[in-house]
Formats: sequence, structure tokens, C-alpha cells
Amino acid sequence: MQVTLKLYASFAQYVPIERRPGNSIAIQLPTGATILQAIEPFALPMKLVHLVLVNGVFIPPERRAAHVLLDGDALAIWPPIAGG
Repeated sequence: MQVTLKLYASFAQYVPIERRPGNSIAIQLPTGATILQAIEPFALPMKLVHLVLVNGVFIPPERRAAHVLLDGDALAIWPPIAGG
């Protein structure tokens, strides 16, 4: 299945260099893959994975390991961001 992964702010540097510029990448995943399985190959520092949305819906930290992605989903991830 295909999922669109969008990495924001400082996480954009984890998009493979051949796919830059940009923060979005289409990834292939096996059916039944979870959020954590989807982002594992990108080696994001998990303690900095702050905001996770699937199709615009917030997924709390305690549900990310079990949330199964579906074909066509958009997975967006932000680190903590300071500002005002």
C-alpha cells in the first residue's frame, strides 16, 4: 500500500536527499503497517516526535504503535516547535 509521509520543520532533513527539496514522500508499506513501522526506516528521534496526524486527525502517543495505516493515508509528523 502507499502512504504519503510529510515531515515538517527540522524533520524535513530526514526526507531522502534524492527526494528533496520538499517535505513529502510517497512510501510503500505492507498491509497492516502501523505509524511506528512507517517512520522506523527514517530514524526519526522518537523522543522528538511530537505531533502526529493521519489524514488531519491527531493520533496520541499511546496509540501510535497500534494505529494501522490504510492505503492512501497521509501521515504528517512535527517535532516540538517553539514560537509565539
